[in-house]
Amino acid sequence: MMVLKAELHAHLEGTASPDLVKRLALRNSMNLPDGLFDTEGNYHWTTFLEFLKAYDLASAVIKTPLDYRDVTYEYLKQCASENAIYVEVMSSPDHAAMAGMGYQDHLDGIVAGIEDAERDFGIVGRIIVTCVRHLGPEQAVDVAKQTIAAPHPFVVGFGMGGDENAHHPSDFSKAFHIAHDAGLSCNVHAGEMAGPESIIAALDHLPVKRIGHCVRSIEDPDLISRLIDEDITLEVCPGSNIALGVYPDFDAHPFLKLRDAGCKVTLSSDDPPFFHTSIGNEYTIASREFNLSDQELVDVTKCSIENAFADQATIDKLLARL
Repeated sequence: MMVLKAELHAHLEGTASPDLVKRLALRNSMNLPDGLFDTEGNYHWTTFLEFLKAYDLASAVIKTPLDYRDVTYEYLKQCASENAIYVEVMSSPDHAAMAGMGYQDHLDGIVAGIEDAERDFGIVGRIIVTCVRHLGPEQAVDVAKQTIAAPHPFVVGFGMGGDENAHHPSDFSKAFHIAHDAGLSCNVHAGEMAGPESIIAALDHLPVKRIGHCVRSIEDPDLISRLIDEDITLEVCPGSNIALGVYPDFDAHPFLKLRDAGCKVTLSSDDPPFFHTSIGNEYTIASREFNLSDQELVDVTKCSIENAFADQATIDKLLARL
């Protein structure tokens, strides 16, 4: 049985492979910095903050709408080859701006990649626009305003990534409510590099329906109950969690405990080439390390699609494919 897959948590700029980054650098006549890749050609980093720096350096080569189109298209093509039928990518207008690109140009490129990939591979893509936490609340408000000023049916959500230990979730309440009040569903990273208190603060201050990672909620039974009561979906990325040292190994990972406690758990790859993973590999991890059956994996896909930020008609079509 070839299990159909869906992904809710992938940073678009972070999906670009070293090979693609090198091609884009060549196209844009850029020299890549020493130390970005290791001797085997993989991204080189050791700590979370080093990973963020490598991410920024790699993202800097994405300078035109065509570049964004190619990053999007190549990622969705890879996902489709692993039997994914739906992917939500998190785009970063801040990274586009750092590369000299405006919001509309970055959006146009991503939309073109999504349209081309659906035409060629039948995979459906949607966009969650994200602000970057460590760039601060004012910048987040700017991103939210840009997002709602240029609505597009493929833009279905608003979220926040970056350094979880920078600022407090309440600092970003204005940005999130700008997006939420305009009809966008919201998610946020929490409970990865910080503990349960990070998740609680996010739930208290931000209008979120899903939380990225959220694995450290397992440390607080009351929080687990709250996640269930408030119908929050968890975007779990096991490969990323191990690569970043959140847990020492898959035996220590709380995916099964969260699921068995009654939380809505999904599987995603986060920044796949940085963590030597893919959406297909995350399902393989769930099968091999967590002993999930094919039917249980299908249930994970079903949970992802049911809690996608897409419109109901798109969700219904995707569920019919399962």
